[in-house]
Amino acid sequence: MNQDLTLCEDPEGLDDPDGPDAGGYLGRRDGRHGRDVIVTSTSSDSHTWNLVFLQLVLEELGYRVTNLGACTPDDLIVTACLELRPVLVVVSTVNGHGHHDGPRVIRAIRGRSELATLPVVIGGKLDLAGGLDGSVPAALLEAGFDGVFQDGVALTEFCSFVGSLPTAGRRAVETVGV
Repeated sequence: MNQDLTLCEDPEGLDDPDGPDAGGYLGRRDGRHGRDVIVTSTSSDSHTWNLVFLQLVLEELGYRVTNLGACTPDDLIVTACLELRPVLVVVSTVNGHGHHDGPRVIRAIRGRSELATLPVVIGGKLDLAGGLDGSVPAALLEAGFDGVFQDGVALTEFCSFVGSLPTAGRRAVETVGV
């Protein structure tokens, strides 16, 4: 990535592969250092620009990103999580259906005991009201997401969340940027 373009600062030194977070997600079986992130949309969202943007941001922060692409079936997301054992899953949607698709996706992920502590966030245009209904983020957090980034939230808030991830296990549920 162009060194003159910095999308997110890395105040914690997260891009250091030998740094304190190098141990990665609890349960890694393949010996990799735990810097894998999955970026995905929901099964009803055909947009890809948002996924590419998030991939570039996360790569700039030092993560290896697997981008599952648009219209991703829930079972493919779960399978990728089981195979890759990522440190984070980022679900992005821009079609306004995140409030419908998100709970189903997180139930599928949380339905596997191996993924119960995996940090999973959702963001983008989560409803058709453009975020005017404040109940959507709360409902998504209640459904099991670890972070909700509604359309219009500053990128720095997302980067701060990513930078605060523990090296193993799921962070406490909190409302971020809502």
